Amino acid sequence: MLDAIFVFEIIGTIAFAISGAVAACQKQMDLFGVTFLGMTSAVGGGIIRDLILGINPPATFKTPVYLIVAIATTLVVFIPWVQKIIINNPIYYGRFMLITDSIGLGIFTVNGIEIAMHVTPDANYFLFAFVGVVTGVGGGVLRDVMLGDKPYIFVKHFYASASLIGAVVCVSAHIYFGPAISVSLGMFTVIALRLIAAHFRWSLPKSGVYLDNDKGYEESETEFN
Repeated sequence: MLDAIFVFEIIGTIAFAISGAVAACQKQMDLFGVTFLGMTSAVGGGIIRDLILGINPPATFKTPVYLIVAIATTLVVFIPWVQKIIINNPIYYGRFMLITDSIGLGIFTVNGIEIAMHVTPDANYFLFAFVGVVTGVGGGVLRDVMLGDKPYIFVKHFYASASLIGAVVCVSAHIYFGPAISVSLGMFTVIALRLIAAHFRWSLPKSGVYLDNDKGYEESETEFN
């Protein structure tokens, strides 16, 4: 079980690193920028998790295997012909990223919960679920903020919602079934929701806010996830 989780974590790390590196390349950043954005996307959620839980220094720097994988991945993405392959095959790239990113989101969400339960066993279940979601989506939020973009999880797709529902399932199942089953159920829930939502193009309701100012009424539309 632990070996399988490690493999999935590596897959998720690679997927998150690719997403960050590709976004940086689209912004025409240099090698350092591409590497830093890819690394941040891959391990940023784990670093935020550890800071919340008081783990110092963060586990990423104690066991840097994920950091090394993330950096290696971004360096590969920076190669011009690799970028060309990605640009020329957007459909296959999109499918690959959807599957691997969904696996990574599921794994990191339940992994964050398990670490929180281990470090702070007397804390309430709200903290466990919150830390799980932060671990899953934190890196992407940091990536988007550094790129100067509105965080992806707040404006597009059923993403953070899938992580939150999976986290609640994991925490709830832990009460009755123990860690092994709860982790499996939580991870499966996140992955299944992400894939189903992508297939059926699910999205949460949008908000329409009308602001009265000197120029008249201005509509602001935001999609929360």
